[in-house]
Amino acid sequence: MTADAPTPRAQDTDQDPNQEGAGPACVMTFNATDPSGAGGLAGDVATIAAMGAHTLPVVTGIVLRDTAEVFDHSPIDPDIVVEQARSILEDVTIAAWKVGFLGSAEGVSAVAEVLSDYPDVPLVAYMPNLAWLEEDDQQAYLDAFRELVLPQAEVLVGSHQTLTDFLLPEWASERPASPRELAVAAAEHGTRFVLVSSVPLPDQYLDNVLASPQGAITGEKFERFEVSFVGSGDTLSAALAALLASGAELHAAVGESLTFLDQSLDAGFRPGMGNVIPDRFFWALPPADEEEGEGGPGEPGPSIDDDTQFPKDPRHVH
Repeated sequence: MTADAPTPRAQDTDQDPNQEGAGPACVMTFNATDPSGAGGLAGDVATIAAMGAHTLPVVTGIVLRDTAEVFDHSPIDPDIVVEQARSILEDVTIAAWKVGFLGSAEGVSAVAEVLSDYPDVPLVAYMPNLAWLEEDDQQAYLDAFRELVLPQAEVLVGSHQTLTDFLLPEWASERPASPRELAVAAAEHGTRFVLVSSVPLPDQYLDNVLASPQGAITGEKFERFEVSFVGSGDTLSAALAALLASGAELHAAVGESLTFLDQSLDAGFRPGMGNVIPDRFFWALPPADEEEGEGGPGEPGPSIDDDTQFPKDPRHVH
């Protein structure tokens, strides 16, 4: 693995760096707080900054969790969510949206109303595994997200299992749904593309595929390695939003986002007793001694809220 800085960065946009007030592209992210720093707003801010863009973070809820599991959450009042967003949108021009966990069905509705006022700004929507929510709350959230956010999304990001459960809840075949089939289901609600992670393949491989209703477009395959990570889905979707904001074409942005996630996980660390957290600033750290780099982060327990089982030492399969 190389530790190159992620590209393209914000200066690759058509902004004139000599123009007064020019600076990094701005990405507004709606997400909940995550005190572990693995995902949520903390993960979004770190990822978007690492990609050379500037984050405008809007708090949608407070998640109580550690690096192993979620214990509870408290949604922010939807009116407060809207006021946070509109107060800065009146001042700053944004180049992309990232939507993460919006706290409640009411929060989904409030955020969707804000998004609808800016139809030309690309939206990357991330669907996490919400199995930890109460069943009624989870169903209400998914229904609202399907009805209100998907019609506005350029790309829906999520793990294969999570997106299958969300988009094809009646799927009964023993054969896993293909990324194209997930894209067809998403397109029925207005979403143009899906970026599906952790697609199961034979021989212990996982695929990560950008797809449209016409078929797979691009992606990367990794060899499975049984180490669990938390925060990878937020990292992938935030990186993609930052790159789109910085002017990258979707095909190139997906490839760069997957490479960035790959390297972030390769440099991942385990700060507690739970799962491994991506290191989004792997490229800013001095090279580790070869001896130190030989070991992995250990074998944490299974992740209950994240989506990807990426390898610690991923090997691309071409």
